[in-house]
Formats: sequence, structure tokens, C-alpha cells
Amino acid sequence: MNVGKSRQYTAGLNDLAEIRHFLQKRAAELQVDPSTTYDLLLAVTELVTNTMIYGYQNKPGFIEAEMYLEKDSLIIHLRDHAAPFNPTQFPLPDLSIPLEKRAIGGMGIFLAKQLVDQMIYRELPQGGNEVTLVIHQISTRQKEEENDEDRN
Repeated sequence: MNVGKSRQYTAGLNDLAEIRHFLQKRAAELQVDPSTTYDLLLAVTELVTNTMIYGYQNKPGFIEAEMYLEKDSLIIHLRDHAAPFNPTQFPLPDLSIPLEKRAIGGMGIFLAKQLVDQMIYRELPQGGNEVTLVIHQISTRQKEEENDEDRN
């Protein structure tokens, strides 16, 4: 298993921009294409916001973010010590119901699931949660440049 650069942040909404900045910078280091980076940042924003608001209920806590490439997949781990919550088990919203008649909540998790190929949950042994986001067959600028050179 590869280990990527990780950072730990306090779980305040003010830290969301820092988490996004770290992951955007890390994606650039890994030469992840901008479209994939955008999807990743949107999915992470939804999940981290849920952790801050619902998991920690706006109380002190931490969130750790880690990102690395493993073969042709981009792996992102989000870890926290909030109450156990498995987003992969959260029911999908009924999109056939008009928006104004739907219950509040669930769209962010739904969106995050749509933006990645896999979302994996595990409860941490010391308490808390780890959500792993996987995007397969990642396209990087380096691979694209190598392919362009092979064609020439």
C-alpha cells in the first residue's frame, strides 16, 4: 500500500479552504488533470462539511486528509474522530420526488458518490471514521505527455 502526504486540520468550517488547498496542491504535484481535481474537491467538500457540521456538531475535532496515486487510481483518505457514520450506507435520495417535497439532507453524499468510482468506509479501531475515495484510470498530465511522445 502506498502512503501519501497527509495533513491534519481542525474541524472548523474555516479550515475547509485549507483542506481544499492542500488537496489541490497535492493533485498538482501528482499531475492529476484539472477535471478530475475539480470532481475530487467537490466530493471532499461535501464529505468534510458533513463531518464538521453533523459529525462534530460544530465542536472541536480534527480531520486528516491524505492523497496518493496507486497504479492508475487516485486514492484519497479522509479520517476523523467523530461519531461513527458510514456514508456508503446512507440511503440515496428519491430524485423522482420534487425538490421542495424531499427531506433535507443526503444530496451531498449522493453527489460525492457520483463523482468518484468507489467510496469505501471503515470505522477506525481507536474510534472515528475513515472514508476512502477512489478514482480509477486516472489521467495525469505526465501520462498524456508520454502518450503524445509515443505518437510522434
